[in-house]
Amino acid sequence: MTRIRPFRAVRYDPDRVDLGRVIAPPYDVIAARDRADLFERDPHNAVRLELTRDVADEAGTDYAEVPAIFESWQREAVLVRDERPAIYGLRQQFEAPDGSRCCRDGFFALLQLEDYARRVVRPHELTLAGPKADRLKLLRAARANLSSVFVLYEDLEGKLTRNLHPVLDGEPLAVAREPGGTHILTRVDDAAALDAVAGFLADRPVVIADGHHRYETALEFRKEQGGGANGEAACDWILAYFANAYAPGNLLLPIHRLIVKAPAPSSGTWRDRLPGWRLETVAVEAAEAIPSLLEEHLAPRAGEHAFAADDGSGQLRVFSRPRAASGNGTAELGVRVIHREVIEGVFGLDEEAVRHGAIDYPKSALQVARDLRAGRGSVALYLNPLSPDDVFRVTEAGEVLPQKSTFFYPKLPTGLVFRPLEEA
Repeated sequence: MTRIRPFRAVRYDPDRVDLGRVIAPPYDVIAARDRADLFERDPHNAVRLELTRDVADEAGTDYAEVPAIFESWQREAVLVRDERPAIYGLRQQFEAPDGSRCCRDGFFALLQLEDYARRVVRPHELTLAGPKADRLKLLRAARANLSSVFVLYEDLEGKLTRNLHPVLDGEPLAVAREPGGTHILTRVDDAAALDAVAGFLADRPVVIADGHHRYETALEFRKEQGGGANGEAACDWILAYFANAYAPGNLLLPIHRLIVKAPAPSSGTWRDRLPGWRLETVAVEAAEAIPSLLEEHLAPRAGEHAFAADDGSGQLRVFSRPRAASGNGTAELGVRVIHREVIEGVFGLDEEAVRHGAIDYPKSALQVARDLRAGRGSVALYLNPLSPDDVFRVTEAGEVLPQKSTFFYPKLPTGLVFRPLEEA
C-alpha cells in the first residue's frame, strides 16, 4: 500500500553552520511576531525558505526569491547534496510538557503521493483553501520540498524501530541542539535495511499527523505537472517523516478549551444539563496545581468520556460517564461527545459560535488555568488525550477528527533535510 524510496538530501553542512540556529519550527506554528527573530537568528535560517519576513507581504508574494536563496546557499556550500540516495534516521531527545525526558525515533524518506480515496495515505483533519494556495505558490517557485509532512504508521510491537536502532545509535551526520531538545540525524543506505523498511510499510496505510496543507498542495502540483501516470515522476513523491504512532516518545497531547463567549454555569445548570454524568469535586488552590490534579483525577478516566471544568472558584469539577457504542459498534470519540453535550449542551455554543471565536485553545493545561484566572475566559475545560487507536479507528472509517482534537509532540523542525524535485 504505502510506497517509499530513498533520496539524495540537500543538508546544511554542520561544519559551516550551527544547525541549532538554522532550523526553524514548522511554518504554520510560527507566530507573526516571531518571524523577524528567526530571520535575524542566522542569515541561513530555514525560515527564509518558508515564509516572508512580514506576514503582511505573504498575500502578494510569489516566492520568486526562494529558489535564488536555495541555490546560492548550495553554491556557498552552506547546503550540500548527498551523493547517494538514503533514508535519514532522526532521533529527537526532548522534555515533555510534564517535565519528563523523552526520545522519539523516526526517519525521512520519499512517500509516493496517493489520492485520499485510495485509503493509503489518510488525513485526520480538514484543510483550508488559503494556506494551500500559499504553499502551492512556494512549491511552484522552489520546485523543492523545503519541509516535510509528518505521517504515522502502526507498529504496536515496535518492530521497525528496533530494526533501525543500529543505525539510529550510530555515527550522526549532524546534531542540532536547541532549547526544545536535541535532533540527531543519521544515514540509512544499506540495501538490506532499505528493503526492510520499504517491505514493512508496503502493506500498511499511513495517517498524516502534520502537513495536510503541504500534502494536498503536492497533489495539486502533481496534477499541474501531469504526474500520476506511472508514479515515477519527481512530482509523484513528497518528502515525509515517518514515526510509529505507538512508540512511547511519540506524544499525542490533548488540546484544552477556554470558554470565552459564555458565562460560567451554576452548580444546578451543570447538574441539569449533564444527566447521566458522574461528578467529583476537587479543591484547587492555584493554577500551578492544575496539571498534577488532572494527572490524579482525570487521567485515570481515560477509558470513559471525561473532562474537568474549572471556573476559577477554587473547585475543579471532574465529570465522567461510560462510553456508549456508536453506529458502527465502536465507542464514539470523546472530544465529539464533549463538544455536543458540554460545549453545545451546557454552554449553548454551536459550531458557528466556535468558528467565530467562542473558544480559545491555549497550549497547555497550565496556560489555560492561568488565562482563566487572568480573566481571559469564564471556564476552562480540560480533556484527556486521544490514543493512537482513536486516530487509526477514525481514519480507517474515512472520517476526520474534530478540529483541535490533538497536538502531536514534539513538532518536526524545518531544515534538517531538503529535497529538490530535480535529481541533479
